[in-house]
Amino acid sequence: MQLIDRDIAVLKDQQRKGIQQKSLSDEQLELIYRNKWFKIWVPQSLNGLGLDLVGGLSLLKELAYWDGGLAWTVTLCAGANLFVGFIDPAVGPDIFKSETACFGGSGQIAGVAEREGKSYRLKGLWKYATGAPHLTHFTLNAYIQEDGQSLLDRDGNPLVKSFFVAREFVLIHYDWDSFGLEATASHSFSLDNIRVDENQSFFIDASKSTRTELLYQYPFMPFAELTLLVNFMGMYHRFLDLIEKLFVLKSNQGKWELMESKAAFRMLDEMQQDYINRAHSVMELAARSWENLKNGLDSSTLYADIAIESREFVEIILSNVTKLFPHTGISGAEADNELNILFRNIFTASQHKLLQKGFL
Repeated sequence: MQLIDRDIAVLKDQQRKGIQQKSLSDEQLELIYRNKWFKIWVPQSLNGLGLDLVGGLSLLKELAYWDGGLAWTVTLCAGANLFVGFIDPAVGPDIFKSETACFGGSGQIAGVAEREGKSYRLKGLWKYATGAPHLTHFTLNAYIQEDGQSLLDRDGNPLVKSFFVAREFVLIHYDWDSFGLEATASHSFSLDNIRVDENQSFFIDASKSTRTELLYQYPFMPFAELTLLVNFMGMYHRFLDLIEKLFVLKSNQGKWELMESKAAFRMLDEMQQDYINRAHSVMELAARSWENLKNGLDSSTLYADIAIESREFVEIILSNVTKLFPHTGISGAEADNELNILFRNIFTASQHKLLQKGFL
């Protein structure tokens, strides 16, 4: 799914405005709603794009190339909207018929859900709800209790369920103040003894999907790994392209041409080729795993490869950006310079636990 020039122009023009106001601008949100980017993984029958895995990943990667903050927000919010495939099917259509429907929240298990018959009382504080100012529903994970006692699952572990709560019942704590991905507005939120019905709880598990579309049978962990990875890929690709332009400009400076250019271009060329190879490999894994799912074949080996390659790719990206950044000069240190924006976004994104190598 290719972006049109008009939309690219808006992405480029509005990026700094989103950074300055520390949330997506009205123009950015209008673009997202018009193109249904928050609904990449929502079926067309529910007013979504209904893209397959590879098509959605390609779109997210291109968005990240032009604006990492917007792309990260779209990725996390669209990923939460994927939960339409796991919630009560009697509830989903009413929510997602709205053009602005947007789930989002926290993957942390940080609160308690006290069971009361066929309802729950939710309380707790959850951090890093990407896109908090424009979420219509907040998603969260909570430990299940009954009569003050923690319930256990079949394996003897504390029972955890996921929930969604309408924004009107949520207190947003405006505490997101990072040096990158500023526009994601990933604020904390809390609930104080809010009652929700059973049909606002769900399990994020392919075996418990409530819809028949193929996407909701795809395991959530490799899905999350791939959707986060393509954000790094898009931002890194843009960083490499801007570095190449910078090196070409520097080639007109006699001293740099004589002293540094050959080694610098050689290093950049090796990184660009490595990026192409790794990007091809990852997208091939995604495509093969999707085809296997369609054909009813086992993909456990492919999912394991996705887990390993995605983390190795991010580690290489962080290492290479660190090597290249000193070559950007003072211009790269200026907060408004796109190279600086990319550097900040990439390293802020790297704090997400999922693709840190030690998480495996």
